[in-house]
Parts: sequence; structure tokens; C-alpha cells
Amino acid sequence: MRERDSLEKIWKDIEKVFLKAMEKDKTVKEKYDFIYKEYQEFLNNYFDFKEIADNLFDGIYISNGEGKTLFINEAYTRITGITKEEIIGKNVRDILAKGDIYKGAVTLDVIKEKKRINNIGKIVKLDKDVLVTGSPIFDKYGNVELVVINNRDISELKDLENKIEKLKKTSLKVDEEIKFLRSRQMSNRKLIYKSEKMNSIFTLINTIAPTDVTVLITGESGTGKELVADEIFYKSFRKDKPFIKVNCAAIPSELLEAELFGYEGGAFTDSKKNGKIGMFELANEGTILLDEIGDMPIKLQTKLLRVLQQKEIMKLGGTQPIKLNIRIIASTNQNLKEQIKNGKFREDLFYRLNVVPIDIEPLRKRKEDIPELIFEFLNIFNKKYNKNTKIDKEAIELLVKYKWPGNIRELENFLERMVVINTTGIITVREVAPMIDSDDFFMEVSDYDLKKAVSYLEKRMISKALKNFGSTRKAAKHLGIDQSTVVKKCKSLEIDILKLKEYE
Repeated sequence: MRERDSLEKIWKDIEKVFLKAMEKDKTVKEKYDFIYKEYQEFLNNYFDFKEIADNLFDGIYISNGEGKTLFINEAYTRITGITKEEIIGKNVRDILAKGDIYKGAVTLDVIKEKKRINNIGKIVKLDKDVLVTGSPIFDKYGNVELVVINNRDISELKDLENKIEKLKKTSLKVDEEIKFLRSRQMSNRKLIYKSEKMNSIFTLINTIAPTDVTVLITGESGTGKELVADEIFYKSFRKDKPFIKVNCAAIPSELLEAELFGYEGGAFTDSKKNGKIGMFELANEGTILLDEIGDMPIKLQTKLLRVLQQKEIMKLGGTQPIKLNIRIIASTNQNLKEQIKNGKFREDLFYRLNVVPIDIEPLRKRKEDIPELIFEFLNIFNKKYNKNTKIDKEAIELLVKYKWPGNIRELENFLERMVVINTTGIITVREVAPMIDSDDFFMEVSDYDLKKAVSYLEKRMISKALKNFGSTRKAAKHLGIDQSTVVKKCKSLEIDILKLKEYE
């Protein structure tokens, strides 16, 4: 309004001159009418231009070809903090000479070089960076008549750039931590074996790990299927990529599809607004372990077969397939061939998964691995509980002969318990025997010949009687034999009578 009032005031002064002139010369009115029409057109165009300019996001600065400031829009003041009163009518040379308003201006360079120039300017009093673009407008003789400067606030972009840089550094740090944790996990969780069967499995792992071949790992619960999957992953070229493990038996069947494939927002009732990324997508570029694959619902097996065939997934509620570059490892404690016969597992899916089968024998069929595992677990739990517990030879022999229906997991838990409750620093057969005497710890002696089996059972029965009754006399009475026989048996079976005082 102030500018319009100023222009109106100027026009009033001009109009007075014309009115006086018209009193002397009537032909002046025709010139007045023409000039007034031009003035009104200019006025309308100017304020239309000003309204447009003031609604621009970028700041606009206009000077003439001499560098005199003619116009700035409201955005220019918002971005730079420089008002019209400070610069309108002033030459850019005088403004820049002060050095406390603006640095990096391009107006004079545009006038000199007669071309568009870009630069990063600095608003001194706001300590703010702006992107400056200066463009020349030429008259009909090719001289610079006007210079139009566009100022864009890039402080937010610079802040965003700094944040992105910090995120990159954080991401790199997280990646390094993940690599460290993975390497530590690998060093803490490794395959311990001595048997020829496990050695052949380890050799096979070294052969297939660098490839992308699909692997099916089978074996009873607790035999170490997950450790075998870990070994394959850590020796593959995908070892620095995601490794996602999904227990198909632990997730309710009605939720498993959404967990594996993800879903779009609003795909079903109670779904998250923004949807969810599925396990397959999370594992993209890496490896996914489908544990307990035998428990996967038959309907979902069809979708998994499509993943294996087409290397892509479709989210629930989605319309665009997502391409996958992924390695699939599956494991199960079930007999999938029996599952196929019973109609619970797809035969075509089985063959897709069973490209390289790895069957891990139960611990009872590879007893030579048990002592190795015992020492490994003792080492782990001694560190964990800050102890130095050892185990004697008799106790090891006893543990080797046990069936271990829970396999390695049961042995691991048993030894942790032994380390925790032991107070003498050494685990002996007297501590082990009572804990494997129940139905859950039924011993098999089929590996012994008759003489060894009798000796073994005699030793166990006499040891238990001594523990329960506290003396050779009472033990003999309970066993229905002479005390002298008990003493002789203790000597021949290497039962330490000197420790009888522990029972008294």
C-alpha cells in the first residue's frame, strides 16, 4: 500500500503539470490520456508482478545494469533479514563495501561477464548460507539492462546434509559393531566334533558355503542344526549381509504368512498403518533360515515354493512383486518324507529344498564327540560363572554311555547345572550318577559286552548304596551281600573307600 500511495502521489504531481499545460494548449489532453492509460497499465502490471514475486519461496533481488537496487520481494527479506529500507536505491557496490551485510554476491560479476553465475552467498548477520543464481537481462543493444538474483535458503539442506553424514557415520559404526558381534558369536558358537560323520559334514559345509545352493538340514532336536546353518552363513560371501532366522513352529500359523512376506498398510484388520516389512524382505541380499520347516502350514508351503521358483515375493495386500536376491536354508527335526505320505508336506517343495541335504546324527550315535563337547561346555560355563570346575575320567565315561535324548542341548544344560552346583572343584561320578539315574536319564549298556555291563552296573549299585546308607556294612545289608564282598568290589571297581567318611 505504501508503494501504491507513493506512486499515486508522484502521479498527482505529474497530473498538475498536465492540467496547467492543457489550459494553454488543448492538444495536450490527448497526450495526457495516452500517458494516463500507460500509467494505469504499468500500475496494474507492477502490482501483479509484485504479488507474484512476494509469494515466491525464493528471494528475488533486481538491480539495473549499473548495480542499483530496484526491487526485493518479501521472501528475500525473510531469507536474508535485509529490508527494503536498507538497500532499495542503493548500489550493490556500496552495500558490499560495508562487509557486514552480505558476502558472495554475484550482481557485479553478472554485469561484467554478461552471463548467468551461481555461487554460495553468506548472510553475515544471520550466519546463514544461501544459494545465489544471477541472470542478466539485455536491452536491444546487448547491454545488461537488469540483473535478476535468485536467493535460496540452503541452511536446512546443510543441516540435513550434516544429519545424513552423522547417520552415515553411525551406520558405519553399527555395521562394524555387527561384524564384531558376528565374529564373536562365531568364535563362541562353533561346531565341536571328533567323529568321522561330523568331519564329513564339516567338509561338505566348506564346499557348499561359498555357493548359493539351497540346503536342507535334518536331525533330532538339539543336534546342532542351527550351528550348521551358522557355519554355512559365516563361510559364505553373504556373511556381511543380513542373516534372518525364522522358527516356523514358534509363530502361530495365522500370523506366519504376514511375518514372512510382510503386508501393506490396511491389508487386514488391526494391521499397522504403514504396513510391515516381512522376514524375506529383511533378509534380502543375505540369508534366511527357515527353522522347523516341517511345521509350516500346507497353504503357506505353496507361496514358499513360488519364492524358490521365481525369486520374488508379494506382500499381503500388495500389487507389486518384490525381487529377492537371497539364500534359503531350511531345517527340521521331522521326517519330511513321512510328512509327504501323510499329506502334510508338499513333495515338490521338498525337492526344491533338498538340493543339498545335511543329516546330523543324534549324539548317541557319535559318542566320540561327547568328551570334546564336555570340555568345551566346561570352558564356557567356567568363564560364565568365574569358576574352575573340572571333571574326572569316570564321570566322563558315564556321560558318554548316556543316551542323551535331548542331544547337545541336553548335555549343555546338564553341564551348566553341574558347574553351578559343584562345590569341590571337580565333577565326579558320585555327583553325576544320581542325576542320570531317573527315567529321564536311563542308561543304555547295549554297547558293553556282558562282563563290562555287569561291572558297570555293580559299580553303580554299590556307589549308590554307599551314598544312601553311609557305610560298607549298611550298604552290604541293603545289597544282600557280605561286607567283605563290598570292600573287595570297591577295590576291584576302583571305588575309593577312603572317601567313605563323606557319607558318614
